[in-house]
This record gives sequence, structure tokens and C-alpha cells, in this order.
Amino acid sequence: MSEGGAIHDLQSHVVRNGSHIDEQIDDQVDDQMNEKHEYHQKDFVKDEEDASYDGDDEDNSPIEEVAAVVPNTDDPTIPVWTVRVFLLGMIFTALLAFVNQFFWYRAMALTLTPLIIQLVSFPVAKLMEKVIPRSRFFNPGPFSMKEHVLITVMANCSYQTSYAVDIITVQQLWYKQNIGWGGGFLLVMTTQLVGYGMAGVLRPYLVYPASMVWPSNLVNISLFRSLHMKDENWTGPSRLKWFLMVFCGMFVYYWLPGYFFQVLTYFSWVCWIKPDNVVLSQLTGAQSGLGMLAVSFDWSTITSYLSSPLIVPYWATANITVGFAFISWFIVPVLYYSNVWNAKAYPIVSSELYTVEGDLWDNSMVLNADNTLNATAYEEYGPARLSVLFAFTYGIMFAGLTSVLTHTVLFHGKQIVQQYKRARTGEEDIHMRLMKAYPEVPSWWYYSIYIIAFGISFGVIYGWPIELPWWGLILSLALSAIFILPIGIIQAITNQTPGLNVITEFLIGFALPGHPIANVTFKTYGYISMVQGLTFVGDLKLGHYCKIPPRAMFTVQVIGTFLGGLVNLATAKWLMATIPNICTPKAYPFTCNQAQTFYSASIIWGAIGPARMFASGSPYQSMLWFFLVGLVLPVPFYLLARKYPKSWVKYIHIPLILNATGMMPPAVPLNFSMWCLGGFIFMYWIRRYRNEWWTKYNYVTSAGLDSGVGIAGILIFAVQTGTNWQAVWWGNGGIGGTIDNCPLGGANYSGIVPS
Repeated sequence: MSEGGAIHDLQSHVVRNGSHIDEQIDDQVDDQMNEKHEYHQKDFVKDEEDASYDGDDEDNSPIEEVAAVVPNTDDPTIPVWTVRVFLLGMIFTALLAFVNQFFWYRAMALTLTPLIIQLVSFPVAKLMEKVIPRSRFFNPGPFSMKEHVLITVMANCSYQTSYAVDIITVQQLWYKQNIGWGGGFLLVMTTQLVGYGMAGVLRPYLVYPASMVWPSNLVNISLFRSLHMKDENWTGPSRLKWFLMVFCGMFVYYWLPGYFFQVLTYFSWVCWIKPDNVVLSQLTGAQSGLGMLAVSFDWSTITSYLSSPLIVPYWATANITVGFAFISWFIVPVLYYSNVWNAKAYPIVSSELYTVEGDLWDNSMVLNADNTLNATAYEEYGPARLSVLFAFTYGIMFAGLTSVLTHTVLFHGKQIVQQYKRARTGEEDIHMRLMKAYPEVPSWWYYSIYIIAFGISFGVIYGWPIELPWWGLILSLALSAIFILPIGIIQAITNQTPGLNVITEFLIGFALPGHPIANVTFKTYGYISMVQGLTFVGDLKLGHYCKIPPRAMFTVQVIGTFLGGLVNLATAKWLMATIPNICTPKAYPFTCNQAQTFYSASIIWGAIGPARMFASGSPYQSMLWFFLVGLVLPVPFYLLARKYPKSWVKYIHIPLILNATGMMPPAVPLNFSMWCLGGFIFMYWIRRYRNEWWTKYNYVTSAGLDSGVGIAGILIFAVQTGTNWQAVWWGNGGIGGTIDNCPLGGANYSGIVPS
């Protein structure tokens, strides 16, 4: 399971707009398809009236979806090195990094996406355009789409919190090792930047060829166009006005679930009928149970782990709905109440580890002074046990990993081979020819970043108590280098992103058991370097489509990554130093569900090791069979889809079903049920029956809701910290000290809450 890793995986291939390229494009750009033969530059960016190259219908991308959205014109004289780019880019990058890192520690970890920056930066930049005196650097003229893209790309480099912060948090709070500012800074920067060197090598394969589509970029370009084009025949509020209305409404409303009436977050109304009934609490409790019939009126709860349901195609939402409901509301109760794995001794939903007797696991009982495993102490104190949901979702993650491989080969194999062959032939489309107007980034820039980050990484693992040997660092980066190209091809064509997080912790767990910090460090270098590299490449493709000078793209990406990582680290250090009992129930809402899961994984894969947890003699040994299950499961659905190509079977997506539900824990079923409901309302009902409204306001509504919650959440924290006041009544958790007023939701079958 991968703590933040599973979350990042899903966001990269689902939340970032889908998995099937055909269906993803369908859902996001069908409103532009009728314009696919209208490519005169006036239809794209107002500021590009003097384009140096005017494309025509025949001289366009060979990919129909790209031709429908991306302009085939350019004006190389448009300034991009402007104060607007760097000032707004750095401000919004820092704000996004701060807000997302701040919420990462909360029970419901809201993640604001670059979509918000894309929207908010536009009116601010237009204001600067009006008030700043004209000059080449400070105000060269109308705010252009190229400037807008650069600002958004800089912020995009910071919106996913630095994965290394998970290590720093777990090491400081649970393992009582503080590597300080120096070690933390170098750990964050090396893990964030080492993948960029590999990205430079991949440009000829993943950026330049027309066949490497990167479909999620088409959605961003559609929004850029909508902001920089004048709307014709427009009725109702402008997108900007609608955004402000939604933002203000959510900002005011969020004070209820966020401060004054927190039971709205976990509204377990069924549990209130008989709160002392254990089974009823376990099944309907929202905070620590399965959340059946429970609801939430808190947008941060709805978007905590799957981002906004307003940006995911409904076919994907439907897959996740089926998977989540079947696993959490059918499989898990059957296993639990059948007492499989002695499940009744533990709560039904938990990311904690337990002793055989059902007490909370005390990791200090089995560790040496240097935080390595004491095998003798483990034999006396152990073995460690998991809640039934936690154990079963490990199996789901195993299946999800292998199912991606089978699904991709079966459904996209021919497409990948054909488009990879095109990439090797060096065929140039209109976009590649237009980009020749700009000097390319020298390869040594990328190589220098890689060599410097690689060298400093050795200083990190030997200068601070990281425990990872030199061969472990080399092996982790070698795994990343081996897999980044094939996975990059898959992502560029299909939006599937097979993650290395499970495999990395699995391999190092066998190779170096008993070393928890070494395990998570190996996973971070091996997994996140690949993710960062592909994120960098995906943004380069966006710049390629929008005709941004490559050196400007490189500059803003490095600045955004550096600034974002620094703000992430500073925010984490500040919160850990100022919030008493952070990452414990006493500090609610700063209970750090994701950090807790990351810590549990460090015990399972690092301290104890997979050999003890999942190999021979372990009750969870059967979970290893899920590797085979995932490998085989897509086959029958592929055969059915071929036999009935026009039926609903073609929408069944096994990797999506498995990888999404593998987020539990730290997610709880309520996160999924409310997210799926939101997706049904906006992406199915409104999109189908109120399509004009959906086309105008759907994405803007999502950004407004996210922004309102984010700003209100920070102010609520400031009020709580400054006044130390909180209304004490049943609406804020009056029964048993639980927010959902369902005190036995986190109890075992005997009604005992482990301690």
C-alpha cells in the first residue's frame, strides 16, 4: 500500500482526467470537436494575430483529438520572460505548496490543483496589464496565453506535496529522529530533482513525436482557450464572476463543518439510533466505520483522496463506485464477521497495527536503538496484525499493479507499438516544426541536474540516519531509469501510470529487512524520481503544444520544484513544532491519516519485512495470490468487450477499480461514497440534462469550491490557534469524543477501542 503513493498514482492517471484515451478525450473536448476544421489563429489566442506560420486544415496534427484543440499557429515574438510570469508564478507556487502541505496533515487532506491557479492568475495578471506602465519586461502588453501557461506550469510543479516530507514526518514523530533543516532540505530536493535528468533524455521519445499525445494536456489547453478567447453568444455570469460567487459561498459555508458544526463532516445519522450497538457502529459509523448510509456535507471530505469529482469522466466514476461498494460494503463485512484472520479482535477499519491480542502495536518494543528490527524481541512481542480492511486492500494493491500491465497490453498494446514506431521514425508534425523557432535546452543542463542530485543523495544517506546503503540508492534509481520510458509511453498514450511504489518497498523489504527508514527512502528515490520525471515531461509536452520556448519551460519548472519543496518542508516543520500532539487523535483535525498509513507501511515493509508479514506462516500469505489475480482479471472483460464492442462492457476498467479502492486506508468508505455521488450529479446528470450550464461552469465550479475550502480552512486554523476556543456541544462531537457521535465505530467486535 502506498500511503501518499497510491494517492499520487490515482491522481496522475484518473484525477488528471481519465485512463482510456478515447473516452477521456470524449469527456473533455467533445465541445470543441465541431470546430476541428476552424484553425485560423483568430480562433485561439487574441495576442497571436501576427503569427509567423499559418497552418491550414491539411497541415495539422495527425491525431484528431489534438487537431481539435491545439492551435497550429504561433507567434515567436510574444514575450515570455516577463515580471508577470515570475512574480505571479512564484507567489502562486508558494501558496499552492503551503495550502496542500498544510491540509496534508489534516484528517481530510484536501488537495488544491493547478486548475485553481489557472483561473485565479488570469484576473490578477489582467489587472497588472492595466495598472503597470508599459515596458518590455514589466508590462509588454496584453497578458498572453504563453505567460499564462508558464505561471500554471510553475505552480504545477508544487501542487503534489514532496514525497520526502512523509519520511521526515514519520522519522521525527514516530522514530524520534530529527534530521534537521539541512538533511530535510537535501532529501526533499534530491528526490524531487533527480528525475529531471532522466526527463531530458526522454524528450525525443515522449515530447517531440505527434503520437505521444499526453491527453490530460488537452483539457488544460481547452481552459486556456476559454479564458483567452472572447465568448460569443454568452448568457449568464462570466466564468470569472461565477468562480467568485462559488468561492465566496463555500468560504462562508465551510465555517460550519470546519469549526462550528463539525458533525456535518461525518453525518452518521443511522448510528445515532443506538450508538452503543457495536455492529451498527461499525457498519454505519463514518469516522472509523464503513459509513453505510452516512453522508458528509464537507467538501474537503468529498475531495480528500480522489480530488474533485467534477473533473473525472463518469465512466471512471462508475468503475470506482462498483469497486468501492463491492469491496468495502460486501467483501470486508463478510471477512470481518466470519472472523477471517481473527478479524474481530481488531476494528473493522483502521490503518494502525495491532498485537495478536488486539492492543495497539508499540513499535518501540521490537526496535533497537538505531531503529532496526530486534528479531528476538519481535518473536516475543509479535507478530503484528492488521485490520481486515487494511490487509485486504494490500491484496487489492497487488492486483492493481499487475492488472495495469495486462490491461495496457490487451486494450492498448497495438496502439502503443504503432505510435512508438512513429516516434522512432522522427516524423515531424506542425507543432514540432513550429517549435524549431526556439533554441532547445542543452542536454547538459539535464545531465548536470541529475549528476548533482545523484551525488548529493549519497551525502544524504551517509550524512544523516537514513540507513540506506550505497547499493540501495543505486538500485532504486536504476529501477526508476529502467521503467520510466515504457511507463512514460503508456502514460503519454493511455493516461495509465503503473506505479513503482509497491514493487520498490516489496523488493527492498526482502533485500534489507529490519530497516524501516531505509525502506521508505528506497521507495521514495525509486518511485518519486520516476513520477517527477514524467510530470516534467508531461509539462514539456504542454509547452510544446502551446509553443513555449523550451528554455523558459525548463526555468519555471526548476524554480517551481525548488520553491515548492522548500515551502513544503517549512510548512511541515512549522506544523510539527506548533501543534501539540500532532498526528494523534488529540490534535484533531491534524490527525495525519496519510502519515499514519505511511508509518504503518514502514513497519510492515521495513521493520518487519514482507517475508514475515506475507510469506509462509503468515495469515496474510494468501494476499500474494492477488498478483496473479490482477494479471488474469482483465482478460475476460477484454474478451467480452471484443465480442460486444457496443455494449457497456467496454467501459469496465479493472485497474481503475482496483487502484482507486487501494487507498483505503487512509481513506474511509465515506470519502468514496460521497465522491461517487458528486460525480453522478455533476458528470452524469448535469452534464446530460443541463449540458449548457455544465459546459460553461463545471470546471470553474470545482475550482471555486476547492479554493473556498482551502482559504477558509487556513483562517479557521488561525482562529483556533489564536483564540484556543472551540464550541463544545454534540454538533462538535459530544458522544464519546468522536466527531460523528458514533463512539464504537473504531471498536473491535467486543466493543473495546484498542489503546
